[in-house]
Amino acid sequence: MSEQPTSDALPEYAERVLDVAELIPPGRVMTYGDVAEWLGDGGPRQVGRVMALYGAAVPWWRVVRADGALLPGHELRALDHYREENTPLREASRSADGHVPRLDMRSARWDGAPGGPGTEGDDGGGAHT
Repeated sequence: MSEQPTSDALPEYAERVLDVAELIPPGRVMTYGDVAEWLGDGGPRQVGRVMALYGAAVPWWRVVRADGALLPGHELRALDHYREENTPLREASRSADGHVPRLDMRSARWDGAPGGPGTEGDDGGGAHT
């Protein structure tokens, strides 16, 4: 007799997305599209949906929008994490709503290579340079 999944079991795609989120080193980020590309499955919207539904159990602040804008409604919590992890930020312009900084995507984006910040050969480049 085969084992039936429990009601709290995650869909397989969600598990894969969350596994990638856990691989992202502190101080680095991947976009929703980067995660989908890394998995070779789905797209930015599917990854965003997984993160919205299940992302609280992983470092959700490391999976971000491609424009570097902080997640609406979670900006201050994310900013605390970014500052704690020394994630590269760009200061907000005076015209920016709430003067909330953005991620410096050029420096913060992680390409999925083993290691992380400070690893020999890591130039800080992103998945789409």
